[in-house]
Amino acid sequence: MQIYLARNNQQAGPYSVEQINQMLASQQVLLTDLAWHQGMAEWKALGELTQGKSVYEPAGYVAAPPVTPTQNTTSAAQTQAPKQKLAEKDVKLASIPSRILAKIVDLLLWLPATFILTAFFSPEEEVKFSQLNEQFMNVLMSSNADAALAQQLQSQMFEIFPQQALIATGLYLLVMLALQAFLIAKSGQSIGKKMTKIKIVDAESHEKVSLLRAFTIRSVFFIFLNILSMPLSTIIDWVFGFGKKRQTLHDKLAKTKVIKQ
Repeated sequence: MQIYLARNNQQAGPYSVEQINQMLASQQVLLTDLAWHQGMAEWKALGELTQGKSVYEPAGYVAAPPVTPTQNTTSAAQTQAPKQKLAEKDVKLASIPSRILAKIVDLLLWLPATFILTAFFSPEEEVKFSQLNEQFMNVLMSSNADAALAQQLQSQMFEIFPQQALIATGLYLLVMLALQAFLIAKSGQSIGKKMTKIKIVDAESHEKVSLLRAFTIRSVFFIFLNILSMPLSTIIDWVFGFGKKRQTLHDKLAKTKVIKQ
């Protein structure tokens, strides 16, 4: 009998009954670990199979004699355990408020870039920038907004920034992107998601997804999209999040979902 074990979505085996009992005795294997062997329809907790005991004694099992070269045996490769994954009932979708809070935390991490840009201003540059920014906001808020004037004011504000401020801001943004990418690749969690205890997983298997899907498609692509069509793209994106599976538009494109940790 070939028995497979799984813990924290990591599968191991196959093992014989004797090996399982030895590992149970030495506590290398726990009763809470999942187990599967031929004849079982699904994975079950090992303690359920042993009925709470630290010895597994399958009904009708007889220990096999030592294998000799002339005996026909079934190799481990021929006995494949089904891929163990989280059952749908064990998955709890992240709530909309927790996802919004995580997004707010992640957005707040970009605010220091704004302060870095203005930190290099002289008193005269600070006054001039403040005046231009006020004019820019007035143009945007007016009922007959002049797009050409708004773009001109924006260009004038950008020209005030010293080169060292632009370099420092660029470095900060690169470090933040790299840090968020590393965390998402490692655990499916940005800094905001770690704080709210939610994570990104594959929509079907509930397992960790690749960096391309979890970060590039879900985050980087939508950052540029929001720059081009804010706030319409953001509204459309999050409207999808109120569906049954709470998948936003970027979740659907990346084939992911966000669940509680």
